[in-house]
Amino acid sequence: MKKTVLITGASSGFGLMLATQLHQQGYNVIGTSRTPEKYALLPFKLLRLNIDDDESIKSFTQELLRHTQRLDVLVNNAGYMVTGLAEETPLELGRQQFETNFWGTVKVTNALLPLLRAQKSGQIITVSSIVGLIGPPNLSFYTASKHAVQGFFKSLRFELNPFNIKVSMVEPVWFKTNLGSNAVVAKGRSIGDYNGYRKQVNAATQKGMDEAQAPDAVIHTIVKLIETKEPKFSNPVGKMTGMILFLQSYAPKMFEGSILKSVQTA
Repeated sequence: MKKTVLITGASSGFGLMLATQLHQQGYNVIGTSRTPEKYALLPFKLLRLNIDDDESIKSFTQELLRHTQRLDVLVNNAGYMVTGLAEETPLELGRQQFETNFWGTVKVTNALLPLLRAQKSGQIITVSSIVGLIGPPNLSFYTASKHAVQGFFKSLRFELNPFNIKVSMVEPVWFKTNLGSNAVVAKGRSIGDYNGYRKQVNAATQKGMDEAQAPDAVIHTIVKLIETKEPKFSNPVGKMTGMILFLQSYAPKMFEGSILKSVQTA
């Protein structure tokens, strides 16, 4: 019997690609979207969920239990990206970034933990980002939200171990999805001291999106995690991830130099 997999943010990007592939492989796939009525032609079930809204999470959880009494895998995928220099980004925009990427993910997870604990089995896979492990410029609040998510699940995995609930993170580098095109660009105050640097760092960010890889590797990684008996906690995905993390840990000056150089040459 194939597993039941719930994927948040399944109407676009990684979520849609993953849900489609798992459905084709015979999994019982349930996705979520803020506006499921727009995607009536999708081959898998799509339930309404706004992870920023407590009432939406409550009604979604009740609706989910009407469709299935068992949940084998939760894939936390919903989220978005704020770009902009830290000092120029309005704090309210930063709070909204955390409300979705961190608090929304935590609230959905907590809402479904009673079901997983009652089963004494299950798996939670959260799509984070390589910036949850490093800190590039122009993405301060996005980076902070992903660091927070990493830290939360790093602790939670031990608490869920007695219930046979496995916890994994997937940390992609740049991949061609709608994350970049749907990014919220900070439009706060413009500080003159940053004028030259802002132009360079925006160019470097755009270059990263333009040269992004096809998303197949991320989908493959998540499917592999679902199908393995002992999934790893941290799963960086993409070109140069191993080198990036190695340099950050063992050659920090070289790592910082590579970040500075990528901005200067963009």
